[in-house]
Amino acid sequence: MMELEVTLENDLVRLSPLNLDNYENLLSIAAEDRLVQYSPSDIATPHALKAYVEMAMAQQRQKTALPFIVYDKRNLCFAGSTRYMNIGWHHKVLEIGSTWIGREFQGTGLNTQMKLLMIDHAFNTMGFEKLEFRIDERNDRSRRAVEKLGAVLEGILRRNVYLLDGYKRNTCCYGILKEEWIGKTSVK
Repeated sequence: MMELEVTLENDLVRLSPLNLDNYENLLSIAAEDRLVQYSPSDIATPHALKAYVEMAMAQQRQKTALPFIVYDKRNLCFAGSTRYMNIGWHHKVLEIGSTWIGREFQGTGLNTQMKLLMIDHAFNTMGFEKLEFRIDERNDRSRRAVEKLGAVLEGILRRNVYLLDGYKRNTCCYGILKEEWIGKTSVK
């Protein structure tokens, strides 16, 4: 089963449990304009970010999520958040999502390092057989990033999620099977 206090790290990034003791380190990043433009999550104010973290922690207690705070070890500062979510223990499938990092960290390779750690841990330590990513169809940057990791587009859910601005997005569903991952990519 799931450990509630997991820390994943390499030389470039540390993913520690996100909680009410550390979420305030993300207030300035969460307030960045249009940071989560493709997400249904509201994190822009201190109150909204706290509610976001409280919801993630409630899901963690139900063993359906494991939220992380992201620390960039190169720049020695907090960079954002990510999580395992929609954890299906019986079917050994989970989603990696609710990922957001500050603009200054985007395009630096930090997100790739985060995902490599999470994928490796999910397959090799947690025993999952499939990982999924759900991405707004318009978010080309995120789609290319998971494709580079080996994720395969499995389908598009049409107009299935309302965003904060009222737009109803199409969601691209990507997946990686354990046998596709083993031996192809490893955490550096």
